[in-house]
This record gives sequence, C-alpha cells and structure tokens, in this order.
Amino acid sequence: MSFESARKKGKKYLNPIPTDEAGFGKMIPILREYINNKAETVPQKQLGPFKTDTSVYQKEPKNGLRITLIGHSSLIIEIDGKRILTDPVWSQRASFLSFMGPKRFFDPPLPLSELPRLDAILISHDHYDHLDKESIKFFADKQIPFFCSIGVSEHLERWGVLRNFITQLDWGDSAMITNDCVLTATPARHFSGRGITGRNETLWASFVIKTSRHNIFFGADSGWFPGFKDIGDYFGPFDLTMLEIGAYGKYWPDIHMGPDRASDAHLALKGKLMMPIHWGTFNLSTHAWYDPIEHLLLYAKTKNIELFIPEPGKPTEVNGPFNSEWWVKYKS
Repeated sequence: MSFESARKKGKKYLNPIPTDEAGFGKMIPILREYINNKAETVPQKQLGPFKTDTSVYQKEPKNGLRITLIGHSSLIIEIDGKRILTDPVWSQRASFLSFMGPKRFFDPPLPLSELPRLDAILISHDHYDHLDKESIKFFADKQIPFFCSIGVSEHLERWGVLRNFITQLDWGDSAMITNDCVLTATPARHFSGRGITGRNETLWASFVIKTSRHNIFFGADSGWFPGFKDIGDYFGPFDLTMLEIGAYGKYWPDIHMGPDRASDAHLALKGKLMMPIHWGTFNLSTHAWYDPIEHLLLYAKTKNIELFIPEPGKPTEVNGPFNSEWWVKYKS
C-alpha cells in the first residue's frame, strides 16, 4: 500500500476522516468547563529543577537508541549515531504572548546553548506548543537541517532559517536524514494554525524514523483514527512509539487521544515499547496535570503494554520497559 497525499479543500488541509476540531461552536461550553474546574491542572509543588548531564552525549548509547525528554513533545532522539530534536519549545509560555498563556511547569533541563550536535530538527505542525518562534530563531543560523510538514517552512523562513536547510513533507513523503536514517511523514488527525485566521492552511503529521537497526514512531498530536493500523501494517512493528497522552477533554476527543486511545494507537501501530509525551509540562486542558500518566499506567496494565517513562532531562537508553516515576513526589 501507499499513503495518499493530504487532501485540501480550497486553501485548507483536510483530516483523514471527518473531524470535530472543537472550534468556535464549542467555545462557550469549553470556557464554562474551565471556569468551574477544580482539578489540579497546575502543580502545587514546583517541578524540578531537572538538569541534563551533557557529558553523557560524548558516548553513544550501547544499543544505539537513547531519548532525552526536554518537556511536552520536545525530545532529543539519538538513533544509531544520529541525533534528532523534535518540536523544540524552550520558551516559558506556549503562546503568542510572552506574558500570557500556558506557562511551563519546569524550566527546560538543558539550555539551548548547551545542546549537543544535532543532525536534524523535526517540526510536526505549527501550534505554539510545538513550534516556538524564539527557539527557532536560536537555530536559524546553525545550519541544521529542518524537516517539517507542508507550509510550516513559511514560519521557519520568516524567522531566519534558510530555505535550503528546510525539507517539507506531505503524508507519504520520505527524506533521508543521513544514508542510514530515513524519515517518513505519515497521517495524523489534528489541525493547524497560530491565530484566528489561517486555520488548517499548513499541514500536520506524524513521523516514522527508520535506520538499519531501529524503527520508531513519533506521533506528535493526533486524535484516534483507523490510520494508525495502516501505519502499523505498512511501517511496523516499532521498537518505540512516542504518543501524546495529555491535553484531552470531553469536548475535543477527535484531535487529542488521551491515555486510553493512545494506548490503543500503540497496539494498532504494533509497538513494542510506548513512551508517553505531551503531558506534565503545560496546562492545556481541565484534567489534573498528573492524570494522563496515572491513567496510562492502568490502561497499560490491562492491555499488556510495556512503557518507557524517563525523567525529564535525563538521557535514557531504550533497553526495555522503564518507569522513573518522576512525577510521584510532586503530587499534592
């Protein structure tokens, strides 16, 4: 099989299946839920500080695969000698304003200036919690290849990244990061846009990262859809799936999975280990900040899923199931 390119209606990209994007029509009930919410959406105890021991990067991981969680969906993925940074967000807020909007629960454990050498930066879509202007401007003159969904390059170029360092990918497109590392963009069920106008005029995607030794999946943002099984059938099995479990809510089940459907996606993808991402960094929903991970632990037990949960900032080799339980001591 092959994956079809993303379809458009006029200027706007369409989801693989009909999708409720929780737009203006749901704004009033969503606002009401936020106002009446009593859950601990922001930790009462300060998280961290988490610090990265950068000396670890001087030695390659023994089995070739190591992950450093910076926070949310920002990961340093070391895979068989290549180093990839996903959706880098170092700013204090996931917002167009520096003084308003969702604020980080903890500082990035590794300053941008201390990052190890990177072979690629991967951008899944243009939402503020995945595409951070100030972080991109830091990388603009570093001559690091960017790989992004279609249309996102306009943001990157506007912030100083040269066009010849940018590769745009449609669903089904592949690109070589190096001779032995192939990146393929795959469908996701989400949406895009950084303001009231321009909604869905850039594409969103998930990604397969494959070398001769490892095969991993970076899910970015997506609601559940049958395409996960198609991706698993065509590209799987995966040594590791990185899937979003946070920022779910009853008014937007089509665009964020939550821990139940994310664990279903892992199984559909034929994943061996599942790493939960997109939780514990920003307040983007009405659930308690630790709910996604604690619910995932229960679902994993009933569905016989092995989890990989490293502590923020700690480069951790992917050698099998691992649970750092880092969040437990911060619960109130």
